[in-house]
Order: sequence, then structure tokens, then C-alpha cells
Amino acid sequence: MDILADIFGWYGASAILVAYGLSSFGMIKRGLWYQILNFTGAVGIAVVSLEKGAFPPALLNIVWALIAFIALLRTGRIKGDNKFV
Repeated sequence: MDILADIFGWYGASAILVAYGLSSFGMIKRGLWYQILNFTGAVGIAVVSLEKGAFPPALLNIVWALIAFIALLRTGRIKGDNKFV
């Protein structure tokens, strides 16, 4: 599981950095794709953190994932459709 956890962690860090970079340079809106990258990225970092017993970053990323998940639900509800933004 150690190698798989590392893969999740590297994906997570990359996804969050890509979301932040694209958003910062105006290449992506803070809509569906932004929140998907944040949610999946936070889950990935939480997985590797829990696997390695690093509980502070695990908790941070669990909360981050919950925020992104709620934002995903709100994004779909506010837009009223399934279009990717």
C-alpha cells in the first residue's frame, strides 16, 4: 500500500497546485473543475498522510476535501445543470 499511497499523495499535491495555478492566472474559473481538482487532490494527500501517520496534514486535507465537496454540491445546485465550467 505504501507505493499506492505515494501515488495518491503525488497526484493530490499536483492536482491542488494545478487548480491554484490555473485559477491564479485566470485560466480556469472557480467552478466545477476547480473544485474537482481540490477535492480529489485533498483526498490524495489525506490518504498518504494517514498511511504515513502524519495526522495534522491528514486532518487539514480531510477538512479541505469536505469544503470542496460542499462547494461541488453548491456549484451543481446553483447552476441547475451539469455543464462543466
